[in-house]
Amino acid sequence: MKPQNIESLWTHLHWLTVLAQQGSFTAAALRLGVSKAAMSQRIAELEAAAGAPLVQRTTRSVRLTEAGQRLVDDMRAPFEQIAHSFAGVRDLAGVPRGLVRVTAPVAFARQQLVPRLAEFLRAQPEVRIELDLSDRLSSLAMEGFDLAIRHTAAPPDTHVAWTLCETRSVLVASRAYLRRRGTPRDPMALAGHDCLHYPRAQDTPTWHFEARTASHKPAQKPSAPRLTVPVSGPLVANNSEALRDAALTGLGIALVPDFSAQSALQSGKLVEVLPQWRSVGAFGERLYAIRPYATHVPQAVTAFVAWLREALGAGFAA
Repeated sequence: MKPQNIESLWTHLHWLTVLAQQGSFTAAALRLGVSKAAMSQRIAELEAAAGAPLVQRTTRSVRLTEAGQRLVDDMRAPFEQIAHSFAGVRDLAGVPRGLVRVTAPVAFARQQLVPRLAEFLRAQPEVRIELDLSDRLSSLAMEGFDLAIRHTAAPPDTHVAWTLCETRSVLVASRAYLRRRGTPRDPMALAGHDCLHYPRAQDTPTWHFEARTASHKPAQKPSAPRLTVPVSGPLVANNSEALRDAALTGLGIALVPDFSAQSALQSGKLVEVLPQWRSVGAFGERLYAIRPYATHVPQAVTAFVAWLREALGAGFAA
């Protein structure tokens, strides 16, 4: 039945904004906790009331028409304000509660975050975590995430960021590989080894190094050289977990973040190569929790960030 007044369309308009975020009726219905049929019916009712098509449907996705996009653009800010206002009212009870949508890098989430989550969720039984494992840089506001965990040298200045811990990049190899090929004595020797590396933009893959001091910090002399080494090997992968696992098989020497190698180094399955040298520019030097600017931050988000900082503050030393 066609809605008779604008007040009866509020839910329909909200569902249209969710559909625009998710890109398909199936994903939008899952996000809202309704059936796909109900989702399709509400959008059809909204189109009938508007007197114009709002969505162009295909077999796998949807795309907004010009009219649909105008509605979504106009309604995004009001709905965000409603969500923030309601979250503020709920937070008056003083107990963190509700859903926190988090996006995090695949390797970090699998190896370091997920094994720790039970501790937080037991301590905060009214909080639920929706975790998106992805190495792509998501738009937090557009995709509805409350928080992102980023491994980077510098967080975007358009967001609020908390430092979770320091990280470093480590060269690792199996003992079997080092027995077979020898242990490199300096970075330049890596040019003669099978190096497992993360793909970058440059045509010729290179690794960069600085000498460490006894405290594992870069040398303080202004003239301390930075060595650039061209590398090659049998495997290139855009996931540090895959590089670590390849190193475990004896395929070569991998350069990975310390959080990917921590367990294998502690167990002795991998050993650190050239510990007296510091890799520069391969991966981020810190992990950050990042959220969009907002006038109100739900207590559930604040509690989760505080827990992350405590749980990860010690870093990932082997």
